[in-house]
Amino acid sequence: MQKGCFWGAFGVREGLGGGYEVWLDRVTGRVCMAISAKGMAITGIDDRRYWNWVSTEESRFHTVAYLQQIWWFEVDGVVKFPLPADIYTLSFRLHLGRFSKRLGRRVSSFEHTHGWDIKPVTFELSTSDGQLASCEHYLDDTEQDYDNGNHKRGCWIDYKVGEFIVNDSEPVTEVRFSVKQIDCTHSKGGLCVDSVFIIPTDLKEHKRKGMLK
Repeated sequence: MQKGCFWGAFGVREGLGGGYEVWLDRVTGRVCMAISAKGMAITGIDDRRYWNWVSTEESRFHTVAYLQQIWWFEVDGVVKFPLPADIYTLSFRLHLGRFSKRLGRRVSSFEHTHGWDIKPVTFELSTSDGQLASCEHYLDDTEQDYDNGNHKRGCWIDYKVGEFIVNDSEPVTEVRFSVKQIDCTHSKGGLCVDSVFIIPTDLKEHKRKGMLK
């Protein structure tokens, strides 16, 4: 399919409750996708004791989900799209702490940030043709660096979940993804969930500042 035809057919789309965008990389013309937090199923999202929606210019969707505190942390999503043949990387974009602007400066608050250094969270992806990937990460550093601070706090980090291969745009590829920490022996909180990215792997590796393998 030629670039013009693809863009005319698929350009930028809204779906999943207004929750995803598709675009062409400006240099290579290859397809990239982002799914917003509002396009995912988040356990407890409707209970303001646990979660809040926060408006921000730091998200391409202008809104992120902020977790104050919860015991069962689970975020799930699914997307069906005729992705062109390629190798893709799926990653979650997360931020420890709540951020805001004060006197023109960006500041982060870690008032609610806790529980992420006790046990790792599990990231998973699966595709409709049977491909699977999973990994675990501690979202908070288990050892403090008193000279340099905690490098996982106060910044957006792309957590790589894994890669999958699309051999043809037909049939349409369905991709399911999740991040969870469901050990209810301890609570966790102080986390922003922005989006999931699906980007051709070599493009992602080229732009991988801040990504954890």
